[in-house]
Amino acid sequence: MRGVPVIFPVISRYLAYFARGILHIKNPGYQVSRLSRLIKKLQPDVIHSMEIQGAGYLVAEVKKQYKGQFPPWIVTNWGSDIYLFGRLDAHVDKIKEVLALCDYYSCECVRDVQLARQLGLKGEVLPVNTNTGGFDLAKIAKWRQPGPPSSRRIVLLKGHQGWSGRAFVGLRSLELCADELKGYKVIIYSANNDVKMAAELVSKSTGISIECVPLMSHDEILGLYGRARIHIGLGISDAISTALLESIVMGVFPIQSCTACADEWIVDGESGFIVPPEDPQQVSIAIKMALTNDSLVDNAAEINAKVAVERLEQSMLRQFSIDIYEKIVTKSGGKRE
Repeated sequence: MRGVPVIFPVISRYLAYFARGILHIKNPGYQVSRLSRLIKKLQPDVIHSMEIQGAGYLVAEVKKQYKGQFPPWIVTNWGSDIYLFGRLDAHVDKIKEVLALCDYYSCECVRDVQLARQLGLKGEVLPVNTNTGGFDLAKIAKWRQPGPPSSRRIVLLKGHQGWSGRAFVGLRSLELCADELKGYKVIIYSANNDVKMAAELVSKSTGISIECVPLMSHDEILGLYGRARIHIGLGISDAISTALLESIVMGVFPIQSCTACADEWIVDGESGFIVPPEDPQQVSIAIKMALTNDSLVDNAAEINAKVAVERLEQSMLRQFSIDIYEKIVTKSGGKRE
């Protein structure tokens, strides 16, 4: 009997999820009406939808049907919300609707401001800034391996492979660097089973030491970055890659695909390399240079450390967010009637 109070809430929660799923299928407008009722009840000063394809589409539908004064609406563009989905027929009209209805637009890339305007953005553009919330630079400094980054012997590969991620290209690129990787260990994180299988085959055919690590906490991941010389992140679409920012703050030399507005954070060939996401030959050239040029890696870490202090300190970004909300609430005249 002692287990009943613990098990029952779990069962109840899953039943609730199931019931909501059935409601959504039988009544597609369920989420819209539910959110509309919640807004009327809470009377928030600001609505902030983070990500367009889910939250943005939903809020747009609510606003179209809403009776009364709708709160100021901030739309935040995450990742590929516009850069990729804005080129797909199934999404472009919905994105245009969101951008026409929102009052404020925020994003991580200057690139995405221009794209939003081309898609009909009418609201005010908020200052471009990262969505990560920044890093406690003093706290994470202790996780960096002592000595220069060039003394580190780990190469990190982001293991995403799917509609955007291109971990397979990363593996092929590393395969082309087998000779230069002697004495190094390649660690792959966030790898699915297909990537794990491919990594094992590459390791056995080349002799490269490769490990796919299990799911880790964010602190553990940062500790891994603190022991890495190079990070490779490849994908066909993103906003600013969080992995790139983690590389910057942890002194890792970043090799990042050209589809993630990396050029707004690093200088190609100086503080990192910006590469095509589906060209293993070009990626392998970048890897070889980063493996064999110690001064390049160490100088990049110094440059990126300054960028981290200027643009990624957690307390600074927290205040930035507070100031944005206060500005919008003040401009709207505070709480509505």
